[in-house]
Amino acid sequence: MLTRLASVLVAVGLLAGGGAVRRLGADEATAAAPTVVDSTSGIGDPYFPEDGNGGYDVRAYDIHDRYLFTGRLSGWTRLTLRTTERLNRFDLDFLLPVTSVRLSTGPAGFSRPSHHELRIRPHRPIASGTTVRVTVRYAGHPSRYSYAGESNWVASGEEAEAVNEPHMAPWWFPSNDHPLDKARMDVHVTVPRDRQVVSNGRLIGVRRSGHHATYHWGGGGPMATYLAFFVAGSFEVRTGTSHHLPYYLAVSRHLPPGDRRAAMRGLLQTPRIVAWLQRQLGPYAFARTGGVVTALDPGFSLENQTRPVYPRQVSQLLMVHELAHQWFGDSVSVHHWSDVWLNEGFATYMEHRWSETHRGQSVSRWLRQAYADNVDGSSFWDLVVADPGADHIFDWPVYQRGAMTLAALRNRIGTHALGHLLRSWATRHRHGHGTTDAFEALAEQQSGKDLTAFFDAWVREPGRPAETAANGL
Repeated sequence: MLTRLASVLVAVGLLAGGGAVRRLGADEATAAAPTVVDSTSGIGDPYFPEDGNGGYDVRAYDIHDRYLFTGRLSGWTRLTLRTTERLNRFDLDFLLPVTSVRLSTGPAGFSRPSHHELRIRPHRPIASGTTVRVTVRYAGHPSRYSYAGESNWVASGEEAEAVNEPHMAPWWFPSNDHPLDKARMDVHVTVPRDRQVVSNGRLIGVRRSGHHATYHWGGGGPMATYLAFFVAGSFEVRTGTSHHLPYYLAVSRHLPPGDRRAAMRGLLQTPRIVAWLQRQLGPYAFARTGGVVTALDPGFSLENQTRPVYPRQVSQLLMVHELAHQWFGDSVSVHHWSDVWLNEGFATYMEHRWSETHRGQSVSRWLRQAYADNVDGSSFWDLVVADPGADHIFDWPVYQRGAMTLAALRNRIGTHALGHLLRSWATRHRHGHGTTDAFEALAEQQSGKDLTAFFDAWVREPGRPAETAANGL
């Protein structure tokens, strides 16, 4: 994400490509097998204790929503999940009113212990290792609901967008809403016949019936729930293939003509930017790319997987930032939200790397200037970058100091070594997750240097790092 202010192994429970499933040893598994549990409400992220849920791993979502620009969204979603414990009950994260729940394993009841939790209780416990299809039907007005201080639904009489971070899914489909549980997404959205829908991956088909049209999108790869999105409205669309990569670009027809032309010119740079990022970071993790510019103005852009959504004014560096997130945030996702600097700091660093390689200011000069501009005692240094707190995960120091950390690390280990480190990080954790500890361990392994004090100074402690060679300054 970019707001307007910003132009060793992973812990137990982390899977390389999917949900937060704890794998038990043989003795432990035998002892645990007879136990029937109520799944936890929350996946274990201290910043958002109700986010996600324990006891299962979602493999796929099949979302069928209907939005006719009356403010009401209705539909059904089928989740295919696999239990990781013998479950007496389990929760989904969802805000809209629910009318029915069906399980492929048999009858079930449901309740709402809080406005954010949908609790499902099968009539008989579900054995660990069981694949279950859960179908939830619902209808409500997303704009009436908030969670964690967020009211994320944005719509006008002409357009609507389900786009936000760190939460968006609960406003439009039930889910295990945390980056630890990635899953494949199929998105079907029905709108009035004269409107269009854009989402992740590729447009699989459009079915028109009477006054309505249903758009089916899929194939966006394993995805964190907040990165799934749709926008609905009237769009000018460009498609094609460039640099061996198919693209789908959409710009709102409700923008003034000059703004619409400028936005499309900007979006057409997408394949070239992705090709440059591949040379810097290694292979792109997805099969398609693109971008969307809407006439709505939520105040930020977001790196929705395969297809970022931008505000009206699309700058080149903003595109570099959001497309860099396809590596850092989308393919390699956070293990917990405290690790968000691995997304935002890395994407911000790639902005400065782009400038450096396109006749702009060098990364080293930018680092020196940024360090000089923020003197000792400035509030800029108060935040602990590797643990900013739930209310500060998108504060400017997370972006700027995160990027400065990589620039300083480049001074410490060398330009070539940092490039190799970033490519290795993206490759080793492709479609998986990362932590600060894991990144530090890889940096030490590849550089042969003890970087404990370096990472302490830059991301684990408040205060201005000392101006020393050991700190890359």
